[in-house]
Amino acid sequence: MSRADTDNAFGVYIHWPFCLSKCPYCDFNSHVRHTPIDEERYVRAFTREIEANAARAPGREVTSIFLGGGTPSLMKPQTVGGILDAIGKYWRVARDVEVTLEANPTSVEATRFHGYRAAGVNRVSLGVQALDDASLKTLGRLHTAREALDAVAIARAAFDRYSFDLIYARPDQTPQMWADELKLAISEAAEHLSLYQLTIEEGTPFFGLHAAGKLTTPDEATARALYDVTQEVCAQHGLPAYEISNHARPGAECQHNLVYWRGQEYAGIGPGAHGRLDIDGIRHALATERRPEAWLLRVEANGHGIVTDDLLNSEERADEFLLMGLRLAEGIDPRLYARLSGRELDPGRITILREEGAISIDANGRLRVTRSGFPVLDAVVADLAA
Repeated sequence: MSRADTDNAFGVYIHWPFCLSKCPYCDFNSHVRHTPIDEERYVRAFTREIEANAARAPGREVTSIFLGGGTPSLMKPQTVGGILDAIGKYWRVARDVEVTLEANPTSVEATRFHGYRAAGVNRVSLGVQALDDASLKTLGRLHTAREALDAVAIARAAFDRYSFDLIYARPDQTPQMWADELKLAISEAAEHLSLYQLTIEEGTPFFGLHAAGKLTTPDEATARALYDVTQEVCAQHGLPAYEISNHARPGAECQHNLVYWRGQEYAGIGPGAHGRLDIDGIRHALATERRPEAWLLRVEANGHGIVTDDLLNSEERADEFLLMGLRLAEGIDPRLYARLSGRELDPGRITILREEGAISIDANGRLRVTRSGFPVLDAVVADLAA
């Protein structure tokens, strides 16, 4: 059993909000700045916010750390080291802690990989997104397919564990094209792939292009075929889905993301970060100021950048547990849902969903969404939570 299977898993998420450019599909909290970032000032602010979170959630042992963004690989290795040192100062850190850093696979950023390893990072997640140059250009990426594969090779040499992301259901993509690309990706991926279906998010450049008819994405039937290809090819090559968009060899799952999906505690540090902390027996849903400079000033004035601190009642916590847990292939224990919410899931709804083939229940009573149920996961969750 992995550490994250226990109730003692505790994650720390660090958000580095800066990018060299804004990808046209991205609605994350990322910002482009044309003047140098004062990294030392940000390290001091991260340290203060870590201290404030540790004061509210003392005595935890950190089992995973994830540096996301934005583009964390724009940070100097000593900046990463300073942040990791601060986490170790204010919390205990597990001997086998997983420390992941998201990185862009440009040649410049890949030169920093050995520095990140020396700073304490032991897993890297590369934002490859596509393995053909035409798609990379459409997606607004700054690297070529060759550069991406070279960066993967550098990651392989620098880290025992690495992963990379790809986006599918891209304009003009066919199931056969995706199958070929996926097989190439698997040949380069040691243990883990994150595979996301392109979604058109409101407020992004892609949204405007799509609305104007200048960007055409695969229709519903093709998108479903692309999803099916994803499941089949990955399973055939030993990387089955352990979460709706994440595939890994058994034992190589991202422990930090399992913290989220299993409804465990994590601290969110940095501009626009979210956290879930249990304080005096109550689950707090926390969020920080999104704008980097405003977050910085707020932390320097108050010791933290928290702007939202909502107390989740039993029903809200149970619904979150259901929403996140059913993304996992392992599913959920309905008895834990009942303990959180004070009520059991409706047996009638469970029966109907089982008859429709959307869910299954194993011999131990765990409830799982089936492969045919995953494409309509939102509807399944809404039905069970009603």
